[in-house]
Amino acid sequence: ESSLKVTGVDFLKSQNTRQHHTDGYNIKNLVVRRGQPFQVQVSLNRELTAADKLSLRFGIGENPVKNRGSLLSLKPERENFNGWKISVIKKNGKECLLSVTSSPNAPVGKYNLNVKAGTNTYKPENGVIYLLFNPWCEDDVVYMADEAQKKEYVLNDTGYIYVGSSYSIYDRPWNYGQFEELILDACMFLLDKSKLSLSDRRDPANVSRAMSALVNANDDNGVLLGNWSGNYISGTSPMDWIGSVTILQQYYKTKKPVRYGQCWVFAGVLNTVMRCLGVPSRCVSTFEAAHDTEENLRVDVYLNEKGEKLNSLTFDSVWNFHVWNDVWMKRGDLPEGFNGWQTIDSTPQEQSQGRFQCGPCPVKAVREGDVYLPYDSKFVYAEVNADRVYWVVKKVNGKDKYFKVGTETQSIGKNISTKAVGQNRREDITREYKYPEGSKEERKSMERAYSFIRPSGMVPRSGYASISALSGNTQTVVPKEPVTKAGLQLEITNTEPLLPGNPLEMAITVKASTPGNWTVVLTGSCQLQYYTGKVQANLGTIKETIQLEGTSEMQIPLKIAPDAYMKTLSSVEDDVLILVTAIAEVKETNDKLTKETSMRFEYPPITVQMPETATLYNDFTCAFIFKNMLNVTLENCKLVVEGLGIFKMTTFDQGDIMPGRIMKSEITCTPTRLGEKKIVAKLISNQIKGISTEKAITIT
Repeated sequence: ESSLKVTGVDFLKSQNTRQHHTDGYNIKNLVVRRGQPFQVQVSLNRELTAADKLSLRFGIGENPVKNRGSLLSLKPERENFNGWKISVIKKNGKECLLSVTSSPNAPVGKYNLNVKAGTNTYKPENGVIYLLFNPWCEDDVVYMADEAQKKEYVLNDTGYIYVGSSYSIYDRPWNYGQFEELILDACMFLLDKSKLSLSDRRDPANVSRAMSALVNANDDNGVLLGNWSGNYISGTSPMDWIGSVTILQQYYKTKKPVRYGQCWVFAGVLNTVMRCLGVPSRCVSTFEAAHDTEENLRVDVYLNEKGEKLNSLTFDSVWNFHVWNDVWMKRGDLPEGFNGWQTIDSTPQEQSQGRFQCGPCPVKAVREGDVYLPYDSKFVYAEVNADRVYWVVKKVNGKDKYFKVGTETQSIGKNISTKAVGQNRREDITREYKYPEGSKEERKSMERAYSFIRPSGMVPRSGYASISALSGNTQTVVPKEPVTKAGLQLEITNTEPLLPGNPLEMAITVKASTPGNWTVVLTGSCQLQYYTGKVQANLGTIKETIQLEGTSEMQIPLKIAPDAYMKTLSSVEDDVLILVTAIAEVKETNDKLTKETSMRFEYPPITVQMPETATLYNDFTCAFIFKNMLNVTLENCKLVVEGLGIFKMTTFDQGDIMPGRIMKSEITCTPTRLGEKKIVAKLISNQIKGISTEKAITIT
């Protein structure tokens, strides 16, 4: 008989990708998930006989070899090879239908497929197969049982990232776009760049740790360059991004870091990468997150005598919010009980094992206080559990002296938030990270954590502080919230909406809950600060002495004129928050109490007008309308819009929008994909950085 030759290979793409939940990927090649069968139809030059030898060869990496496991030669009669299986489903004349099941712990990446028939080798067109993690396969360590969760954490290509402050949380729509053109290739490029060994590529813990390092550019020419300087002239301001797609596409095309990112951009991009590779992933925002540089579970805040926070002395900081990611997996490298969500963080803050990478750290280890477990669990624990200690710096005989004016044990790591499964709302997941404040379990967990982290005694940690002034005891004590003898409480609120161009009207409420007459000296200050806690401008202070009798309260107004802050607001490139700090000193008892609250400005909305449904490849019009309801002209307005599967990210220059004026922009949209799609819009001006909105449309 003539020698056997392969004349064609059909990857049965539409059937395979539907079964593997990979039909969304915008790529010519076949994309499948590990541990699950897919079918391949092989066409031959003649019928197959019993004597014929046919094998499929899957190779991964530069020079695949059999003994290293990078070359798999699968023969239908030999069941198993490295956990892979192949079988003949049916022979029909010259056609042969094969089923291939990869191992549920196969290395993820790109495999080259060749078909060997007798002595002839056939290389199919588009013969590179992409193999991903499989949350639908019970034997894969990323297996996730709940269907709705998989739909959210693996397949949803849009979402929200929560920002602002714990006083005023708001959602920022974000397009993850893990199925868009070139995104999967960008992720494969990162996998190759990570230099992970083949066996390391089997384990999502190694892969997610490597990706947390590669999404920042710090030591490996990764995806994004971080910049918190306020000067973004040589790139894109972090505020201007509305999704990961443009960033990853640009990176893949240029192979150079994209400028610039801040924490929510890093988290948005890392979320895209992990979902793209098939690992369930969510963006997690923590409000009042401690960035503690010495693992001593304490953040020191320094105030001057007017109650204004000082940048210069502060080594560690509390960020109004910080965003990282949780990825879902079983941890075979850890003792029982630490499977499930694992924290990873690609914002470059601290080096871990010599690189800017963080995690995966089991969320359960943070909750239980098991901070000895890999990776970086002490760091993550401190971010959500540190104490905040306030010091007032006073000049005494020409020397700076530090006076402790308050300790807060419950103000760090609040309102830990992520997008709810299948709904456009915020879900509070604080309980997954910590037990209720003051509960028995919380005490136990803290004592456990403190046995692994040895905090220093109560000494201010500024480089200039004279230690001798305060001889703190250095034994490890789990601090408790201090209670003043007057039962004093402070509350900071805004009494009018905080609109740019209007006076900022706020109030500090002082409450006493113990019988007696109390003289309280109240110092209050108002500042503008970045979300990283860095102060940008001092706006004003008040100092008043008030009398409280027994159980009573008094509200002291704090009002800032527009002139005091508008210039700063227009000159900064970031979204800034209004920080109010209050110090109360009770004359009779010498008790001191400190409280701070960060608030965000409120903005008029953008309205999106478009039909609720549209049909594939048929144009529709989408209009963006914005009315400037503020008392101030918005200068250099830019409207940034993007709709996945509808149109690429587009920027419209709108010039200046005067008070009362209405802006309207229209874009013609051509839907190229079915299902529910979202259009995201963001308006940026000199005065305002963060007005965004989104609207859904169903494509039939």
